[in-house]
Amino acid sequence: MDLHLPDAQVHWHRHWLPATDADALQRTLREDVPWEIHRIRMFGRQVDSPRLSCWMGDPAARYRYSGTDFVPAPWLPALLPLRERLATFCNAPFNSVLLNRYRDGDDGMGWHSDNEPELGPTPMIASLSLGAERRFLLRRREDHARKAEVTLGHGDLLLMGGQTQRHYQHALPKSARPLAERINLTFRWIDAAGSA
Repeated sequence: MDLHLPDAQVHWHRHWLPATDADALQRTLREDVPWEIHRIRMFGRQVDSPRLSCWMGDPAARYRYSGTDFVPAPWLPALLPLRERLATFCNAPFNSVLLNRYRDGDDGMGWHSDNEPELGPTPMIASLSLGAERRFLLRRREDHARKAEVTLGHGDLLLMGGQTQRHYQHALPKSARPLAERINLTFRWIDAAGSA
C-alpha cells in the first residue's frame, strides 16, 4: 500500500514476512542479539534511550546518530538471508541494520528523520516489525499538522525511500496502555566515504 504522501515514497506491506517466519526470527533476535541501552544526545545532554538497541553491519558501516558514533557488531547469521531477500525486494543494497527492542508501551522513539550524511540524499530505509502492533507516525517537517499514521503489525514491512527523510519526520510514540514487546529492524546503506 502506497501512503501517497507528497514528496515522499512510503510503501506499507502488510504481513510481508509470514507469521511462522516472523515468530522464529523474533525468538532468535530476543535471545541472540547483544542488546544494550544506547546513550543519545537530547536537548543538549546525554540520556539513556527509551528502548534496547543494537547496530549490526559490515565493518565499514560506521554510523553517527544523536552525537554518538556507532561501530557495527558483526551480522547475526539469521539476518543474512533476510538482508538478501530485502535487497532483492527493494532493488537496493543494505550493509547495516539498526535493531530496536521496545519492551512495552513505556519504550518509544521520538520525532526524527534518518537524514545523516552517511545515508546519502535519498536513502532507502527498510523497516521490518516483529511482535506487538504499534502506532507509527509521519509528519511533514515544515508543517507538523500534515500527518499520517499506520499501525505496524507482526511481519509488516515499511519502506521509506526517495525524498522521504528530507521532507518528513517519523516517530513511534509511547503508550499508556499495556503493550507486549516489539522488535524493529531498519535496514539501510551506510556510505563510508560520506561519514568521513
